[in-house]
Amino acid sequence: MTRSYSALSLFKEGLAGQTGWEPAWRSPEPKARYDAIVIGGGGHGLAAAYYLAKNHGITNVALLEKGWIGGGNTGRNTTVVRSNYFYPESAAIYGLAHSLYKGLSADLNYNIMLSQRGVLTLAHSETGLETAARTLNAIQVNGIDSELLSLEEVKRLVPIYNWGPDARYPVFGGTIQRSGGTARHDAVAWGYARAASRLGVDIIQNCEITDFIIEGGRCRGVATTRGTMRAERTGMAVAGHSSVLAGKAGFRLPVNSYALQACVSEPVKPILDTVVISPDTGVYVSQSDKGEMVIGGALDRIPSYGQRGNLPVLEGVLAGMLDMFPVLGQLKLMRQWAGIVDVVPDSSPIIGETPLPGLFINCGWGTGGFKAIPAGGTLLAHLLATGKHHDISRPFDLDRFTTGRLIDEAAGSGIAH
Repeated sequence: MTRSYSALSLFKEGLAGQTGWEPAWRSPEPKARYDAIVIGGGGHGLAAAYYLAKNHGITNVALLEKGWIGGGNTGRNTTVVRSNYFYPESAAIYGLAHSLYKGLSADLNYNIMLSQRGVLTLAHSETGLETAARTLNAIQVNGIDSELLSLEEVKRLVPIYNWGPDARYPVFGGTIQRSGGTARHDAVAWGYARAASRLGVDIIQNCEITDFIIEGGRCRGVATTRGTMRAERTGMAVAGHSSVLAGKAGFRLPVNSYALQACVSEPVKPILDTVVISPDTGVYVSQSDKGEMVIGGALDRIPSYGQRGNLPVLEGVLAGMLDMFPVLGQLKLMRQWAGIVDVVPDSSPIIGETPLPGLFINCGWGTGGFKAIPAGGTLLAHLLATGKHHDISRPFDLDRFTTGRLIDEAAGSGIAH
């Protein structure tokens, strides 16, 4: 049962230094053996551990995190949730995530603050609008909600855009997925962590993988800074560091890691009630529930594991934002950061068993990782529980790079990818 607190008890707890809080999840000592191990305490790893317990009844699970829960990309993104991708395979996987997000607060008994405010993608030329319309047809055929908007409809939706005659990026229309929006990133991580822990999953933080236990040509567990743990099946969901762990396991992945920067302004009163994406400027903007303007942009195309990003890329992002929304020019920036995204040649995820039998992977989401968390977790859990692909994950196996059946969703990211 969830403990409730009155306003007075919350106030007293704050004054007392928050020493009486009931922990949201357990922090047990590692055991020597588990039925399954999940590496990575971000959204995808936490979701995989939760769905292993909930969907498959496998509760003797260790969730291992090098740092702290949600401290990687899950806590370093712009929280956009949508499913309007081009290819049927992508529509299936992002559509699964989108449908699960809609009921996730009730499922986890934790408010993830899902706000279905809509995601608007602008078209800045006649040819851009024609391309948008063609893409829209494919998205609708895939069963994903999406609409084509005229110039006047976009003006009514985003009145603060630069509609002046000298605008560098004039708008000719756009497309919108009205069921898209945002969710609170830390709430997603904490909700999955609490729910998984209550089902029996061991959440072990400050636990770095130092090596894989390989016996008889198969992964039998992991060596960590907190001891050795064995399991017949191990899953990895470590985003931008997937290639690092793959190296420890003795194989290479077609993954490049890049820094994706974002920043937020000081809070202001509500002035933007939808997410706006501009493929031409490479900028996307939304307003948080606290009133901050959340601003993201394209990748820094120099491979890096630096979580701070760099000034030239940030300047380009802000220049594009100010071309679109000059009214925001006087706002002060409050925070800036970067997440490490894992990009593969066709800009689609990799889900399946690795060249090391017994080791399964969920990676390669690029800039789409947060919006895919419920699906990524569901599909990795299915692999770990059954040893076989779910129908939705099968097209995303590593073998597509040898068969040539790529799923090129570079344009689906909405920005340069």
